[in-house]
Amino acid sequence: MRAAVCTRYGPPEVLQVRDVAEPVVGKRDVLIRVRATAVTASDCFIRSAIPQGRLLMRIMLRLVIGITKPRRAIQGAVLAGEVAAAGKEVTRFRVGERVWAFTMLRFGCYAQRTALPSTFRLLTPSPSNLTDDEAAAIPYGGLIASSLLRRVNIQPEEQVLVYGASGAIGTCAVQLVKHLGAHVTAVCSTVNVELVRSLGADAVLDYTQDTLPAGRRYDVVFDAVGRRKTSALKVASGDALTPAGRALSVDDRTPRLRDDDLLQLKALVEAGALEPVIDRRYPLEEIAEAHRYVEQGHKKGNVVITVAD
Repeated sequence: MRAAVCTRYGPPEVLQVRDVAEPVVGKRDVLIRVRATAVTASDCFIRSAIPQGRLLMRIMLRLVIGITKPRRAIQGAVLAGEVAAAGKEVTRFRVGERVWAFTMLRFGCYAQRTALPSTFRLLTPSPSNLTDDEAAAIPYGGLIASSLLRRVNIQPEEQVLVYGASGAIGTCAVQLVKHLGAHVTAVCSTVNVELVRSLGADAVLDYTQDTLPAGRRYDVVFDAVGRRKTSALKVASGDALTPAGRALSVDDRTPRLRDDDLLQLKALVEAGALEPVIDRRYPLEEIAEAHRYVEQGHKKGNVVITVAD
């Protein structure tokens, strides 16, 4: 089968698409035919081992994913596809069933096929109303946004500011906050204003031109891009919290994912409350170019990789 293989840390060119051995499927495993995956900002950090990050962060990352080179040569943590085969003790899935998954540090999604335990908690049937390309654009941003927003316990009618509303996490955050019944002020760049407004934001601010409305206070300020990006408006948002306001950044803590999180996203998608946002699609053979584009830091929503059988 074909897969994008990463045998050392470095620039996008370290990803080489090659013929590799088929995954071994155990009696409790499922073999998944990957139809689509996604390139995320986290994928780029892992591939490069965060070359500009803090020393402690780089050391901790290497301890987890590999000291001198990646422990798992096939990267990628998001997939959408179908069950191609199942071990003899598998009862949870059937061959031909459409599925999606967030494999976390198991990786393995930059390939035509991958194997997962049938009991893996973040492997579920995929939304019935999405194509595989569209389904691959939900798990990364959706799971991170929903987990972090759960921590700040957003209530109906609260005022919520989402900074970085046009990325994979931000586009999901805007929709999830609206689903919770809160009022959303979304912050993005000029070119993304209409996109973010189409997702349901009540107000949209352009951080390159706008300032916070005088006297406006927010119950929650959610930073969806992290501390590596800032602006005068972002700094001002920290001073615009209500007395009981809560501020949270994607850099603050690791998301705590629950067993039913992916199923909850599936239900929201099928109910029309959460829609995928796709910026570009690349074939697997052009995955290095996809990484190069994501590293520029200007993508809208998600970059999807289509995988031919």
